[in-house]
Amino acid sequence: MNDPVTIHFLDTDHGTRLAWTGREVFGKPTIIFFAGHGSDMDGTKAIAVDSWAEHNGFGMIRFDYSGHGQSSGAFLDGTIGQWKKDCLAIIDTLTSEAVIIVGSSLGGWLMMLAARERADRIIGMIGIAAAPDFTRDLIWDSLSDDQKKTMERDGQIALPNPYAPEDLIYPLHLITEADRHLVLNDPISLDCPVRLLQGMQDEEVPPVTAEKLAAMIDSPDLEVIFDETAGHRFSEPDQIDLLLSCLDEITLKLG
Repeated sequence: MNDPVTIHFLDTDHGTRLAWTGREVFGKPTIIFFAGHGSDMDGTKAIAVDSWAEHNGFGMIRFDYSGHGQSSGAFLDGTIGQWKKDCLAIIDTLTSEAVIIVGSSLGGWLMMLAARERADRIIGMIGIAAAPDFTRDLIWDSLSDDQKKTMERDGQIALPNPYAPEDLIYPLHLITEADRHLVLNDPISLDCPVRLLQGMQDEEVPPVTAEKLAAMIDSPDLEVIFDETAGHRFSEPDQIDLLLSCLDEITLKLG
């Protein structure tokens, strides 16, 4: 992709203005990349998937959730429900063909929420270090009683950031609102291929999360693929190659 990227904006019915780029290809599925929490449409994996889609003649959409990247809103105001609405707006408004979703971390959670409501549109899914229910299982349940009291008193908590010297701020409303959208307690039937890629060196989302998520998915074509060396970012060249090989496999199944 050597041409300059054109950024478009989608004004949604629920009041957000979403930045996106991409294209539909008539008669071919559109791949949509759901990014991670705090990430945007220009991440390494999103760009790699976009390049693969262009080379292989598929539609592709990359976008920023509200409060992320170039979209409207403040990051700390965001909720799982808000971001789910953003994802559904992208599917409903920008695509007319079948959809393949690639979801990274938070995007893996949102991928499952989208599948619950748009199963008839989705013909393939790839989760990368998917982090369903992370607000409850990986944040709230990991806090000490004193930390929970502090969060309830202050309305937020600061936790160490593995990628930067600045702490990560998690607002209390993110935790409480997310409890309406948990997915690890309710099975979902999907009539499409599902691949869950998980690094064994992931210090943010434990590998057992991929196993828990797989146990909730009833699909005739489900596979969990563990990479012994990958961390949470899953962005090294061989890990990108694994991701793209899953796209090769899923799209070949479509004929």
